Amino acid sequence: MPAVEQVWTWLAAKEHRPLLRLWAEAYTRSVMQPSGAWAGFARATVEDWLGLLASSQPPSERDSEHGLTRRTLALAVLRGALLDLLATDDEKRLTEAVSHQLTLLRDDSECA
Repeated sequence: MPAVEQVWTWLAAKEHRPLLRLWAEAYTRSVMQPSGAWAGFARATVEDWLGLLASSQPPSERDSEHGLTRRTLALAVLRGALLDLLATDDEKRLTEAVSHQLTLLRDDSECA
């Protein structure tokens, strides 16, 4: 999934960390205070990211349950790696982990 690599490259860029810290705060507030000022932000973010990832899949995969599962897994890896990156600044370790997961996703698509 080339989109995952591109998204991770953007997320991992040091100059984006202040913006991503703000994103993490808004996401958390949306989850913790569902009727507060950030209501719906977390859900909309998930839908936006899934839409972006879907746009990079071939139509036959995009329109299948398997395609949705692969997008969801990719999003979970990206979001988890992002939160870990914001907490640790360990870009090398996390980039290796994301790359490893992408290899597994590629292997999975060849088996599907």
